Amino acid sequence: MELPGFIKTIHAKVEDDGHWLTRRKLALFGLTLILTGLLAGVFETAPERDSTDFSEIVNLSLPKLPAPLSVPTENTASVTQSQLGLEPGSWKSVTVRPGQTLDAIFRQQGYSVALLHRILALNKDTKGLTRIRPGDVFDFRADDAGELAEMRYPLDEARYLIVRQLGEELFAETLQREIATEVAETEGIIDSSLFVAGKKAGLSDAMVMKLANIFGWDIDFVLDIREGDRFMLVYEKLYREGEFLREGEILAATFINQDERFQAIRFDDGENTGYFAPDGRNMRKAFLRAPLNFSYISSGFNPRRLHPVLKRIRPHNGIDYYAPRGTPVYAAGSGTVTRSGYSAANGHHVFIKHAGSIETKYLHFTKRMVKQGQKVKQGQTIGTVGSTGLATGPHLHYEFVVNGVHRNPRTVPLPKVEPLKGDSLLAFQSRAAPLLTQLSRIESASLYASRE
Repeated sequence: MELPGFIKTIHAKVEDDGHWLTRRKLALFGLTLILTGLLAGVFETAPERDSTDFSEIVNLSLPKLPAPLSVPTENTASVTQSQLGLEPGSWKSVTVRPGQTLDAIFRQQGYSVALLHRILALNKDTKGLTRIRPGDVFDFRADDAGELAEMRYPLDEARYLIVRQLGEELFAETLQREIATEVAETEGIIDSSLFVAGKKAGLSDAMVMKLANIFGWDIDFVLDIREGDRFMLVYEKLYREGEFLREGEILAATFINQDERFQAIRFDDGENTGYFAPDGRNMRKAFLRAPLNFSYISSGFNPRRLHPVLKRIRPHNGIDYYAPRGTPVYAAGSGTVTRSGYSAANGHHVFIKHAGSIETKYLHFTKRMVKQGQKVKQGQTIGTVGSTGLATGPHLHYEFVVNGVHRNPRTVPLPKVEPLKGDSLLAFQSRAAPLLTQLSRIESASLYASRE
């Protein structure tokens, strides 16, 4: 076969070993030609889509936005949540970050600090905007020109502050939001922990803590809880404009701990406020059984304990409660601080003198929050858990002294608060009767259901 002319030329040059066109380069050259041809064939044979064929296209048209809502007038006493905005997407929310100031937020949104100062001068509610906290939320709405049209800020869960700018004029208004209360009931059985049982019963952790605080003078919820313990609750649910807001107060509760029944009814007649047993006894004692929320007892009351640092027998005249560093420690009872200082053995410590020749001592604080001579109330934070002094780790060493004698804080009988008397007792009994009936009904239904 006669080779084409350009092929003869290439062949001749390849035969010349010194020529730039070597066999290796020819091979690469040929491979390039083959690939080019293959690709060309692919693109030439690919069918061309008919630009007019829409038979498989799905119509995904967007829904129409609702019409803008009307703005409340200046005389509006209350509004719903939907009425606080103008139209969907017109508001921009800004959450306050730690260390962030309101003037920084205004500059970030493109508004002048001068405008902010005018807003702060409108009334006492706008003046309070200088005390914003991390987590607070501001909502802004700009007009077509990018100027501030409206700003809103929740003063509390029932009130909104609204600031409007119309032309050169600024207006501020506080709007009330309707809060409705519903009485609810629930019950739970403890199989692992109180918090797990509370969650199964539909309660928040905050509500479980309220329950524990009611009975905390009689029950140690760290050490005394057992599997099979039960609770029954009548409590409030708060709704804002039809939407669940949060739980309210516990109105009545029953707690059965190791087959022992405890009941409490909430009562407030202006003079007496708190939780009381069915016979009118105050559930609150003069002293907290434990002055902090602790994880466990690392060392109990023991007159013959081997000291972990000194390595010799030394009486342990209190209880060591382990808790994370920085955990608040509360005054176990009302009294006067007789000592607030530091020593090599006790670290940062606080001593409190109470009525009835009782003294409580708190050792190894990271930080003290009261001074010598200061009067404190039960439940007041007096310091935070630490490991100062002779301590191997963060904990509170707590002592309870009666007439100069150390007593076991876990077992010492605690003085009680005066019970309800006279007219207050009669009013309480009238209040308590239907709630106790409701608790009994909840318990009976629970027991019946458990037998099925």
